[in-house]
Amino acid sequence: MKCLRRGPSAPAANTFNNNNMLKSELIAKLASEYSHLRQEDLERVVNVILDEIADALARGDRVELRGFGAFSVRKRDARKGRNPRTGAPVKVPAKAVPFFKAGKELRARVNGGEDPEAR
Repeated sequence: MKCLRRGPSAPAANTFNNNNMLKSELIAKLASEYSHLRQEDLERVVNVILDEIADALARGDRVELRGFGAFSVRKRDARKGRNPRTGAPVKVPAKAVPFFKAGKELRARVNGGEDPEAR
């Protein structure tokens, strides 16, 4: 029987595509494309954009970037769960979770030019 690893040493759930872009890589790419701008300034711009999105979500607002997608907050009701190890019932409190819905243009771009949700 194969042993499943859990915890920090377990592989990431999204292992089908290992081409991840870090924030620092995004800033470096922007710096190479816009060489007339200083990397420190580009880093500040990226941080301001991400901070504003996070702040808006923290206030419960929706952030829409046309063609890219929309960030929003979804409420999860309190519920009863189970401790997987002991099976004992556990109260899971209500919480808010960030949610992203890809825009039409982004979906089409990811799917080779065709929007899979087009009707």
